[in-house]
Amino acid sequence: MSTITLQHLLDACSPGGASVLTSVTPLEPAAGPHASVAPAKFLEGKGRTAKPVFAYERRFWDGEAVTAVLIDSKQSQSNRLEAAVSAAIADQDPVLARTPRIELHFERAGKEIVYSDIDLPHRAFDGQIRAGTINGEPATAAQEYRELRNATVADARPLLERSPITLLLGGWDASRKTHAGRYRSLLVGEIIGILSDQGRDPEVNQSKRGGARIDPLGARIQLDQAEREVIADVQKSELSDKAYTNSYGQGGKSSSLGLGGIPPSLEQLGGVTCRAIIRSHVLSFAALRALRFDSPTSEGDVACRALLAALALNGLARSDAELLLRANCDLVEAGPAVVTLDKRHGQKENFEPLSIEQAQELLSAAIDNAVQAANLTWDGSILVVEGNPTILAAAADDSQDD
Repeated sequence: MSTITLQHLLDACSPGGASVLTSVTPLEPAAGPHASVAPAKFLEGKGRTAKPVFAYERRFWDGEAVTAVLIDSKQSQSNRLEAAVSAAIADQDPVLARTPRIELHFERAGKEIVYSDIDLPHRAFDGQIRAGTINGEPATAAQEYRELRNATVADARPLLERSPITLLLGGWDASRKTHAGRYRSLLVGEIIGILSDQGRDPEVNQSKRGGARIDPLGARIQLDQAEREVIADVQKSELSDKAYTNSYGQGGKSSSLGLGGIPPSLEQLGGVTCRAIIRSHVLSFAALRALRFDSPTSEGDVACRALLAALALNGLARSDAELLLRANCDLVEAGPAVVTLDKRHGQKENFEPLSIEQAQELLSAAIDNAVQAANLTWDGSILVVEGNPTILAAAADDSQDD
């Protein structure tokens, strides 16, 4: 069985080409089939009544309707691909470093902090970018940035040459008064688990996770209010607002400062057991063919679409190789990925999954072809945006359960 080539991508990106390319991989718990896994958590409800839940839904699997749980969502899978691409660029990968991008620069305590559109949640249209400045001018007024916002599906070249990740994984300039660009994801993916017990309400079978802490100095650290507040004040600049508030005042607790022990308890969502775990991705050539790039010929537009497809497959080869999801959710591949090109009219062609090295060769060839066929600029250029220091000063992280 062969691997997919640039010619396959060019054919698929041409009118009447393939509909989609899919990649489906069977997974299993690293510890074995007896082990539970921790799915993604979501908040149900709002405010103080909100509670963490797993997302259960009905799916069709092995010839019947079954109850499944969402282990990793579309957004999360996209973020993992972005992280893999961003890491490769940071490591100065010779192929991915050619990817044009936007960088957001901050300074904190004399140290520069840099994020790119690959890292930011709304990519080229992120509020952090819009609140920044470019060469001393508000980003929203800068011509270079306005060109990106004025791009359209009929002429997406400005985005392709500055923020291709926005075209690949989607972006919506939702807050703009008029001409709000909106681009659907070309690549989507997820990981689901088919629950082992299909006979009962899934919430009955989900486990709870125990939490505890042993303090070698003593199970209880008995501080009076004044002593506790002195310790909290010394750390105030580094404590979260929640930790500081819960440690202060007459009702404050030493445990909020990480002092003393916490008895074992079963309060948090734990995990579920699954009879099958499936990771799937879909790359839409139909969506790619909807994009135009103001190329001198139709072949140039095809070459630009194939470049985006090759970028998707490169990121996929990297992110699929790193099954790092969250604590208590260690998975391994139970078999090879099944990669299928839908050639329409019920015709399909299977391929070997790409290795990272093969994906590198494919992307390099796609870049060179698009540069030649579409006169594309793809040279690793960076649009630097100076971040708004007021936003940086106001940023705070809430405590999270991993």
